[in-house]
Amino acid sequence: MSQTVNLPTTKPPANQPRRRWVQSGLVTGLGFSLPGLGFAQAGFPNRPIKMIVPWTPGQATDLVGRIAAQEISKALGQAVVVENKAGAGGVIGTDAVAKAPADGYTLLAASSGPVSIAPLLQKVPFDPEKDLAPVALMGIAPFVLVTAPDFPAKDIRDFVARVKAAPGKFTFASSGTGATAHLFAEAFNAATGIQALHVPYKGSVPALADVMSGQVHYCVETAASTMPLIKAGKLKAYGLSIGRETPLVPGVPPFATALGLTGFDMGAWIGVMLPGGTPKAIVDQMASIIEKSMQSPEVKKTFATISVEPDFKGPGELAAYMKAYSGRMADVIKRNQIKLS
Repeated sequence: MSQTVNLPTTKPPANQPRRRWVQSGLVTGLGFSLPGLGFAQAGFPNRPIKMIVPWTPGQATDLVGRIAAQEISKALGQAVVVENKAGAGGVIGTDAVAKAPADGYTLLAASSGPVSIAPLLQKVPFDPEKDLAPVALMGIAPFVLVTAPDFPAKDIRDFVARVKAAPGKFTFASSGTGATAHLFAEAFNAATGIQALHVPYKGSVPALADVMSGQVHYCVETAASTMPLIKAGKLKAYGLSIGRETPLVPGVPPFATALGLTGFDMGAWIGVMLPGGTPKAIVDQMASIIEKSMQSPEVKKTFATISVEPDFKGPGELAAYMKAYSGRMADVIKRNQIKLS
């Protein structure tokens, strides 16, 4: 809503130039209508907030975003309306938030794909560092190296030895060229000295189907998509992409410890962001709500059901984490000369 500002008509103090005095009055008058000037003190929020999820309903980012929306709504006493705006690998919905007013009323269910990886592979209509403000990291989705049940290797060391001994004869699937699963698999291959042929698919479902049937030898995919198949005996799990063991994938060792790959720690991050330039008071308020909510047993239980490892980081920590993450992904892309067709 616009606000009419009436400039002072009384005379300025004798010891203060009129031009400076009028400018001071103008800024004070506009302080409550311009974003970022006195906004946090203006009764935020006084209307519903929107949470944009750049994916279809049911996907991990969608579910984590809905947890955040629910907790923010409870804490602030205002509705947080979730809107799924899928398309272009999450870029369309992410761009919608990047271009939204920086007033705290538009949240993003953010994730590594559109925010950290897509800008490294293609031209996107936003600058992640300038147009988006980190609020909170909420969780990490671990990835699992899987094969068909009859793959002969007894453990991850045996797997690497067999594949490494036959350069170019083994194949690995991914949900698409440049997808997170593709980059993690390439990083694993490079770290272990494996040379294998990449077979890209349009999504993880067909990729996993061909791994299960043995048409493709292996892939590195999310725990959310692989664990039901592992439990059903349709896939064999060998190793974990994140640097620590997790009850989400019981009994499966991390690449880092099982293979001595110090520092290998890769997962798909999920969190919350706001448009760049959102007042710090609002960013910190949202982060505080999320941090507190993640101690809830109910929230932890929900994370477990969607195979996401809870991992809170506030605005500053998330910004540093994202910068390091993009650097690692850029290195994988450059080393393997990955390009979108």
